[in-house]
Order: sequence, then C-alpha cells, then structure tokens
Amino acid sequence: MKQEMSSVDVAALVKELRPRLLDAKITKIYQHSPDEIRIGLHIFKEGRTNLIIEAGRRLHLTGHPEIAQKLPQSFPMLLRKYLSGGRITEISQYDFDRIIEIHTRRGEDNAILLIELFSKGNIILLDADKKIILPLKSISFRDRKVVRGEIYELPQAQLSPVTASLDDLKEIFSHSDSDVVRTLATRMNIGGQYAEEICMRAGVEKNIPAKQLSDDLPVLNAIKEVFTPLNTDLKPHIVLKEGKAIDVLPLPLSQYEKHEKKYFGTFNEALDEYFSAGVDKKGEKAKEAGTEKKSEKPGLYEYRMQKQMLALQKFRDEEKKLVHKGELIYAHYQLCEGILKAVKSARDKGYSWDEIKNTLKNSDIPEAKAIKSINPARVALMLDLDGEEAEVDIRLSVHQNSQVYYDKAKKLSAKIKGALTAIEETKKLSEKGEAPKIRKKPEKPRQKWYEQFRWFISSDGFLVIGGRDAQNNEDIVKKHLEKRDIFFHAHVSGSPAVVIKTEGKEVPETTLLEAAQFTVSYTGIWKSCQQSWECYWVLPEQVSKTPESGEYVAKGAFVIRGKRNYFKDVMLGAALGLEFNEEKMLSGGPLSAVKKRAKFVIEIEQGEFNQNDLSKKIYRMLNEKFEDKKLIKMIASPDKIAMFLPPGGSKVKE
Repeated sequence: MKQEMSSVDVAALVKELRPRLLDAKITKIYQHSPDEIRIGLHIFKEGRTNLIIEAGRRLHLTGHPEIAQKLPQSFPMLLRKYLSGGRITEISQYDFDRIIEIHTRRGEDNAILLIELFSKGNIILLDADKKIILPLKSISFRDRKVVRGEIYELPQAQLSPVTASLDDLKEIFSHSDSDVVRTLATRMNIGGQYAEEICMRAGVEKNIPAKQLSDDLPVLNAIKEVFTPLNTDLKPHIVLKEGKAIDVLPLPLSQYEKHEKKYFGTFNEALDEYFSAGVDKKGEKAKEAGTEKKSEKPGLYEYRMQKQMLALQKFRDEEKKLVHKGELIYAHYQLCEGILKAVKSARDKGYSWDEIKNTLKNSDIPEAKAIKSINPARVALMLDLDGEEAEVDIRLSVHQNSQVYYDKAKKLSAKIKGALTAIEETKKLSEKGEAPKIRKKPEKPRQKWYEQFRWFISSDGFLVIGGRDAQNNEDIVKKHLEKRDIFFHAHVSGSPAVVIKTEGKEVPETTLLEAAQFTVSYTGIWKSCQQSWECYWVLPEQVSKTPESGEYVAKGAFVIRGKRNYFKDVMLGAALGLEFNEEKMLSGGPLSAVKKRAKFVIEIEQGEFNQNDLSKKIYRMLNEKFEDKKLIKMIASPDKIAMFLPPGGSKVKE
C-alpha cells in the first residue's frame, strides 16, 4: 500500500492547486502529530478549507480535518506569528523533486513555507532570503544543516522527465554504473514505479546495464507517453485490490490495468480520500469518549441548570421591558397620536424624510422635541417618552403600536414556560442520576465523485453519468470514459455525453434502454414538448476529440467514427426518489431505475414550471409528507432537487 506521495504526484497536485490557492488567505495553523500540521485557508469564491501537510508523506486540501489540540505547540504558534493573516503568492515544485515551496506575503513581509516529502521529510519556515526561521525538525549532518539561522540549501537538480531530450537520456545512461530502471528512478526523481512503467512501455529489459542500452528512442517515447498528461489532462483515481485502496495516482499505469479503480474529479480529492481514510471515524470516537467523560462530571447538571436559569431570567427581563413600553405608549396616548398624524400627513402631502427631519429640527413644539430619530427604512419614529425610548410605526395607530409590544411579550411568555419545563426535566434527571440526552445531528452525506454530473443507478445496478454542460461533457469523455464503457449521445442541441460505467460486465437491455431515455430526456427536446426522440450508443474507441483535416470540434462536442447503434422513438421521462437505506439520499433518472431503489417516488413530465419553481414546489411536498424536516433539508433541498430536473418546463405527474 502506498505510504507517501511521489514526485509525479507532487507535480500533478501543484499544477492543480496553484490556480486555486493563489491569493488564498491563511487563517489559523494547528499541529496534530510530530510530523503533521494543518493550515486553515480562505479561498476566494470557495470559502474556508484546510491544507494538510505531513512531512515526508503528503500535502493536500482536506474535507476531513482532525480536531485541534486545546494547547497548541510551539511550531504552529510560530507559524501563526509569521503567516496568519497573510496570503499565498505562489506555490511551486522544486525541479520535479518532492519539495514544495509555498510563498506568502503579510503586509510588507515575505516568507516561504518549504515542505520536504522525501525520506523522513521536514516542514521549514524560511525568510525571503531563504534563511531558516524555524524547522519542524532540526537536523545536522556533516554536509547539511537544517537549523535556525542557516541558509536552506536545495538538493542538486536532477533531469526532469517532462523536459528530457534524447541527448539528456544518452548522457545519464552513458555515465551510469547501474541498470536502466534504477538509473531512471534516481536520475529523474520518478521512483521505481514509474521507472518500471517506462521500461514496460518501451519494451526494454529493466535489469540490463544502462550503458549497454543500444537504442534510447523507445525509452524517450515511453517517457513522453507516460508524462504528457501532466501538461494536458489528469485522470485521478484510487487503485483497489479486493476492495481495499492500495495506490492513488494522477495518471493511468498499465501495471494496474486489471485492477478495480475509483475515479475522481480532481487529484486533490483522490489524495484526500486515500490518505484521510479513518480520520472521520477517529474523530467520532474522540467525540464519543469526550461525551462519556462529560457525562461522568459531577457538576454537569449544575452547569446545565445554571444556563437554563440565566436564559429564564433573560426572557423574564425582556418580557417586562416589552410590556412596559406598550404601557408607556398608552400613557402618552395624545402626544403619540399627534406625532403620528402630523408625520403621516406630511408624507401624504409628498414631503421627503429629509424635509420632515429639517422641519422637526427647527421646530419648538413639544411633539417635535419628542421625536429622537427617524428610520425611513422601517417607516418608524423613535420617541422620547419621559426619558425612555419607544419605537412607533407611522402606518399604525397608537393602539396598534402598543399592541406590537404586547404581542412580542406574549411570545416571550411561551419561551418562559418552555424554560421552566426544561428546568424541571433537568432537576428530575439530576435526582435519578441519568446522563443527559445528546441530540445527534443527521450525518451530512459525503459527496461522491459522480455527483458533479447528472447520474443515476440503473435497475440492473450500473452507474450511468451524463454531462450538465459542455465542460461536464469534456470531463466525462477525457477523464471517466474507459475501455469497456458504453457511450450514448443524441443528434440534438444540448445533448449530454452519457456513459454507462460497465466495470467490464455485460450490460442488459434494460440498462441500455434506461440510458437511452436518460440521454434524450436531458436534451433540448424536453423544452420542445415532443414526446419521443432518438439516440445512439458507441464504444469508447469510436469517440474522439481529433477532427478531420480543416474541421473544428467545439468544447463539449466529439467526433464519432464507425457504426452507431440507434434507439428509435425513445419516450421522454424522468423521476425523483428518496432512498432510506443505509445511506439516505435523493436520486433521479428514468422512472424504472428510480422505483427499483427509492421508497418514495415523484414522476416528472413536461409542463409549465421552470426548474427553480418546480424544485421549490417538490421541496414543500416532501416537507408535508415527512416529519424529519432537517433530513429533508439536508438531502433534498430545492437546489439539490433542481439538479435532477430536465432542462425547460416540467411538472409533477398526477
């Protein structure tokens, strides 16, 4: 099982993260173990996230941050001093090595956080001149010192596989005393795994001495074949063996051709899932342990009672104030009535708020002096009544303004009753010695890689994905279309690129028909109100982005070569379903597929409501149907419902 990132992983990750992290703001920094730190970041248009750095092992953004220690250690405290509040100005890989430099700026000060992912690794804070401010681990060797005050020395540059030429290869092979595979692994910083992949693709015996290699060109061609995707499109995935993750890669390797794989939209997501496995469970155990300890504390009920008593007193004080203000307005009935009539009359005559303010400012009458301020937004006046303030709305009568305060007091009266009931319950539990009940929040489901697309699980259990837009179509074909999959498309504007993920299994006719209906239902045909349309399916090798000479292929479009297998007169249709299995979720797709898995199904047909209006209508229906409102909001909010609705007008089928 892979334990640390390779130089190839670093190159892929840096290329992916650089545009995201530039100008990201650094917040707090924590240390979870002797080798691991977590940096809080705020990314523009994305919000808060966390960067995990584990010396000698990994670096990636994570959706599974560990609970921070209550007492921070000295190293993260020093990093906070230099970095917190600053912004990331650059992130780069040093010379295709397992070294990452994160450049930061805070005010006028520049600093560099240097991460070593090789050997035992290190995390080192440098100033702008690369002088060491503080390393995570101080190390002193005869020829190298990583200690405070020393200039950090980068290792000797090696040959990069991305830029290597034929002359470069001849040079390293002619001066090597080792075999081909070891020479590639060490002189190019790519490690044994990729060195063996190159030898395999080049058809070169890996154990022959490098000096005896007669032809270097096949090796160069294999290097380009393996590493060109680093500059074009990655295909991030986790390699599985008997259901267990054994490797995480940004590029496909032929040595894993027969292994099961799990693909991701980004390499960062793949790294996070691979390296963060078990973090959530660890956090849950820590929370459970903490809950048990809290329950055992003798003063827990007293603390709860204290909080409830304070809340009760706050409610009573607020209720008293509101009743008093209502009575105060009644006590000054004539004054309030005169003010309300005068200001309302001025507004009815067309006077602006500024004109009314200026008139009141220069007036000596008692009513004018009683007006402390005017709030045009609320159409309200703040009055001084015997040294106390009360707000009145000029659209309401004196009686109605007074009633507003009494109504607010009634609401607090209900809260007071609830607080008294809670206090009685705490008293009873304290006498019985029972542990307090802790409400569990519904666990938010983790997003799966395919949820960025349109998707459904067929009635035969096959995953089917489809593009939402041109970029989605590009991603599906470039990153997720594999050898044994089946590709669907339709001759119509806005047709999604639809793929049945076969995993090498034979696909039944039912799944093919469902994929066909899925394809035509999410095209522009839905808007035209036609009841049926046609589509076709082909094999992955028939799908290409390479046009004929003189032609152009637009984004999200493809060239199909060879025979097409058509489905004629495919009926349009869609459905939504709520699944309440081990995983509670909203699903969508063809009715036959949704009915197979969901316990509650809503069928959709062409109609008069746009996606936004219909999604809200369905959300209200679900809230009326199910008691657990929080669960419905979490798994079937209007925006999530809208993602499953076809383009154009729709309605719920009666």
